[in-house]
Amino acid sequence: MIWQKYSSIALAAALLSGGLALVSLHRTAQAEDLSAQQILDRLKVSKTRSLSTPERPAMTADDLAFVRRVRGQARSLSLDDREHMAEIAPKRPKVDLDINFEYNSASLSPKAEPQLRDLGKALSSAELAGAVMMLGGHTDAKGGDDYNQHLSERRTETVKRFLVQNYRIPAENLISAGYGKKGLKNTADPLAAENRRVEIVNMAERDEAAR
Repeated sequence: MIWQKYSSIALAAALLSGGLALVSLHRTAQAEDLSAQQILDRLKVSKTRSLSTPERPAMTADDLAFVRRVRGQARSLSLDDREHMAEIAPKRPKVDLDINFEYNSASLSPKAEPQLRDLGKALSSAELAGAVMMLGGHTDAKGGDDYNQHLSERRTETVKRFLVQNYRIPAENLISAGYGKKGLKNTADPLAAENRRVEIVNMAERDEAAR
């Protein structure tokens, strides 16, 4: 009986330990908050070639002309414009951020503010000042297309408003684009948390945007 009692205790402890380990792994797998410096480093355009980083295809003159055209546009981007932005994005430095919103809402949760402040510090730094950034909103695959599209647009507008009001980043330098549940980051798990994100893309540096 004593042996059985101690065996049960040992088994319970092992299960508890395994459960905590799984929670830890789950948290690690989800997007972690990035510091302002990490965001800055990922959004900067490299001036030198790197053997470890594959070279991106160059932006064309048409790409730059398109970015200048939609820069500062007050109305939501059309479907064609959103698709054009998505085609340019792989050519540019970018970072995905896990920005927490209230459930089914475009209101920021208290957990979102630290990450947004780090984003604001990065975008208002001397290295990125004047650059044109795209704020691309993405949802997971739960829900209908239209609902997710509108929700992603409202959420990117919330992020844009936060950056303009708190870091005095010119509104015309932030292009908000909602993609709904298109462009899933984790296609193997369409409902995964990492699909609910805001993608920040450095569309054009200050000198490129000013030409």
